[in-house]
Amino acid sequence: MTRTMKAIRLHEFGGPQVLRLDEVPVPAPGPGEVLVRVRAVGVNPPDWYAREGMPDVPPDLKPSLVLPLIPGTDVSGVVEEVAADVDGFAVGDEVFGLLRFPTVMQSGAYAEYVTAPASDLAHKPAAVDHVEAAGAAMSGLTAWQFLIDVGHEYPSPFQKARHRPMALDGEKTVLVNGAAGGVGHLALQLAKWRKARVIAVASGAHESFLRELGADEFIDYTKVRAEEAVRGVDLVLDCVGGPRSRRFLGVVKRGGALYPVYPGVFDDEESAALGVTVTATQVRASGAQLAELGRLLDDDTIRVAIDTIFRLEDSRAAHQRAAEGHIRGKIVLAFA
Repeated sequence: MTRTMKAIRLHEFGGPQVLRLDEVPVPAPGPGEVLVRVRAVGVNPPDWYAREGMPDVPPDLKPSLVLPLIPGTDVSGVVEEVAADVDGFAVGDEVFGLLRFPTVMQSGAYAEYVTAPASDLAHKPAAVDHVEAAGAAMSGLTAWQFLIDVGHEYPSPFQKARHRPMALDGEKTVLVNGAAGGVGHLALQLAKWRKARVIAVASGAHESFLRELGADEFIDYTKVRAEEAVRGVDLVLDCVGGPRSRRFLGVVKRGGALYPVYPGVFDDEESAALGVTVTATQVRASGAQLAELGRLLDDDTIRVAIDTIFRLEDSRAAHQRAAEGHIRGKIVLAFA
């Protein structure tokens, strides 16, 4: 008899209302994979981009999205089954990971069970629960690969230049735009771990939260334009990114860098004339890097803030919360 599970599936593209709770077969792990009983799922921007059918992505860059589709990439859970060729994990191990991204844009994480490449997983830190671990995966790896170590040689699909993170230390000043969000609040903490001075940009409601995480200076963008208030920083990590990211070029000192997390629109000649390096990377799954992040979570060097927790069957509400914006940390789907 075929085992079944509850899963959220897309049968069409559209708003949160297209997320549907279905009963589907439990997947079987293939070579190099484990089966994970999911305890929590991190909700990320690619989830709602996929739900919408990625209408704004150029056709030559648009990934294949075959319906019906179980969305989700970030999981924390318990190993249920292990393929014969997998070492390092055993049934009963608590694990977390970003699965198959970006090779597969959505990996079936919005479900009671999911198969996962063993190389994409790390052992869950004992000091954090499944909700926090699920919230750490994509956002933590994005912050890590932008600021600490790319860990791969794959070029970004949006630019030719290779991303090489600036070496951070006590002599560097980093401005994090969108500092209260999933990537931003973890990037702030990683920069502080590397002894940098950090300027956090967010709305005023997040000031005490970000100062508690270590921000040395705070700018409320609803009152002050950060690009007009600051000059001479070594690095801007723009977690908002997009077309307006180039406004931060004037904030960076000559020889510094600007990293837009979401693709921006830049003039290479203008950047070169200002002496500012503008590069980005596309986050990739890495169990090895998650293990390094896990050690920082375990000793409380960094922590994952949780904005809201929803049940799997309430994934529509989770996506509606994401659409409201002004998120502090991560939105997570969790099982009882």
